[in-house]
Amino acid sequence: MPSLRTPSYLGLVRASAWYDLVVTAGFATPWTYGLLHDGLSSLGDALGLGPLPAQDPMQILYANLMGSVVVVWAVLRILGPLPVHGLYDGVARALFAAWQAYALAHGGPRLLWLFLGTEVAFGVVQLLPWVRRRTRPVTGGPSVGWARQTVVDRTEEQT
Repeated sequence: MPSLRTPSYLGLVRASAWYDLVVTAGFATPWTYGLLHDGLSSLGDALGLGPLPAQDPMQILYANLMGSVVVVWAVLRILGPLPVHGLYDGVARALFAAWQAYALAHGGPRLLWLFLGTEVAFGVVQLLPWVRRRTRPVTGGPSVGWARQTVVDRTEEQT
């Protein structure tokens, strides 16, 4: 598992951003979402997972809102990745995975399984270095909370 300060961790943050951009760009507008919805529905049928539910205006609105926000978040991480972006993205992926699992448990489209695995994988690999860092005592003084130490580390990097 890469350290937070290594180029490989920032590469991981950037790779998850590229995945997000590719997967969610089609959700960002009503026109692209209509095409994507039809394609995903056909894919679900072809894989034996079933089609997506029919589109309605509220579903389209929420898909567009999610797509727009995720595209902007992805571009930020592609153009200027920081270690803390991996933390925030890992937390967001845990939330997305929880809601996808909830939908699956309540009869949601089985096509979600394809996305759930990727959410969990990117979430774990981005959060694990933070968990390891938090469980490791800070040397040279009393133990400091991980969030406070992150601020200290970022301040030292800027000077």
